[in-house]
Amino acid sequence: MSEFDTHAVFNQATPFENVNLYGADPALQEALAREGAGWADGMLRELGAKLGRAETLDLARQANVNSPRLVNFDRSGRRIDEVEFHPAWHKLMAMLIESGAHASPWDSGQPGAQVARAAQYLLFGQLENGSQCPVTMTYAAVPALRQAGPLAAKWLPKILSRQYDPRSLPIEQKRGALIGMGMTEKQGGTDVRANTTRAEPIAPPDARARFGEEGEGAWRIVGHKWFFSAPQSDAHLVLAQTEGEGSAGLSCFFVPRFLPDGSRNDIRVQRLKDKLGNRSNASSEVEFCGAVGWLVGKPGRGVPTIIEMASHTRLDCVLGTAGIMRAALTHALHHARGRAAFGRKLAEQPLMQNVLADLALESEAATAFAMRLARCFDQQDDPAQVLLARILTPAGKYWLCKRGPGFGAEAMEVVGGNGYVEDGPMARLYREFPVNSIWEGSGNVMCLDLLRALAKSPEARAALAAELALAGDTNAAFSACRSRLLADLEQPQEEYGARRLAERIVVAVQAALLLRHAPAFVVDAFVASRVASDVGGAYGRLPDGADCAAILARALQE
Repeated sequence: MSEFDTHAVFNQATPFENVNLYGADPALQEALAREGAGWADGMLRELGAKLGRAETLDLARQANVNSPRLVNFDRSGRRIDEVEFHPAWHKLMAMLIESGAHASPWDSGQPGAQVARAAQYLLFGQLENGSQCPVTMTYAAVPALRQAGPLAAKWLPKILSRQYDPRSLPIEQKRGALIGMGMTEKQGGTDVRANTTRAEPIAPPDARARFGEEGEGAWRIVGHKWFFSAPQSDAHLVLAQTEGEGSAGLSCFFVPRFLPDGSRNDIRVQRLKDKLGNRSNASSEVEFCGAVGWLVGKPGRGVPTIIEMASHTRLDCVLGTAGIMRAALTHALHHARGRAAFGRKLAEQPLMQNVLADLALESEAATAFAMRLARCFDQQDDPAQVLLARILTPAGKYWLCKRGPGFGAEAMEVVGGNGYVEDGPMARLYREFPVNSIWEGSGNVMCLDLLRALAKSPEARAALAAELALAGDTNAAFSACRSRLLADLEQPQEEYGARRLAERIVVAVQAALLLRHAPAFVVDAFVASRVASDVGGAYGRLPDGADCAAILARALQE
């Protein structure tokens, strides 16, 4: 090396790329098989290789650096409210749609279809979270739209299509369709019952005169939405207030971008949100200036209609967070294996091993929980699984998503200064974590929903007890934890302690799953650090005796 060669690069870890994201993750492979979707192993192995390629990983960077742009008017001054995306976004969306991540549980007919789709979604979460938003909303809208009669016949074939079609056209001319949602208003936020957007039925003769038979049941909507996700979607499900005997209250409406006569619906996109993260995805503020929509569900029953959808979107918040955790872990661990300090690789140093192994335990437990929850959605004909999902969905969304930002910060710290700059993925991954905690109900909302579920369905405790009982009584710390939790659930639950309750439920289920299915070195370290003692606010607090080397060897098989 020349004495003037001050920029020779050495002791820098290579980028984490050209790796099979599925093949490198034994915990995900095992969860897929035991939760009933082993038949999807080959498909996921192929997908994992595709998503782990350097050129695919770079699409995530490009889509976030080049954020979407709102174009309100065309060159002639006509209002168009179009959103322009970078080509990288469209490539990501095409991969998601072609894989069936928006539709496969609804039309595959395969047992375990929700679990297989969950594994897909978890893999995509390691790539780019913003493009998952419109896919999640489309997926969640299908059960509600199936009850919508003529709308279902017209729209579901396009929604379930495996062709991504971003063109702004009437649905008749599209090869595939995406669905968004619009609920939140300025004054209400989570309290959707405070919404002021109103809908009134259009007189049938007027509706038929404009739209023919498709005008049957049309409503006129006036108001706004403060968060209107993916305004480029072909239609949105929107909450609006209705009046009349037996129909007063919030109702749910299907509001397409283009009306049956081919004209644009009167939805004005005012601006795109300038967000902390999720920057590849367009979130907007809109005004309804006499927009036309069609009722979904019964009038005045919009909240129950939306709640059914929310259970699926909240599942995806759990899966998405597990995916981002996995991505942050793999980038951090790969870096530590390739970077030396003080004469040794970072991954060989005891304190760093403690941190990395703690992160690996959190990630594996999140994966196990998310995949088990997905099986509940596969078994909706089993009342016990329905009850279990009813409590694990809000509890899981609270705890996993709450753990995300701290996880991302710790993984970033492993990488050091290189993690804090935008050249690599760590800063972007860190910014993605909070949205899953906020979107579809923040932490307090989830914990209050958990309390409602427990109060409304006392049988849910029995479903949880049956799940925890499967872990047996071989681990004294877990058995004591389970007994205390179930005893406490026999008592009325106070709002003040709802967060702690949600945490206890999720950690107990995670421990039970690991006790049944994970290697002893994973179980012992998880129980010692999360069941036998408080979880704590930082990672790297594993007690003496944890087999960090074995945990890390399992965590990422490069």
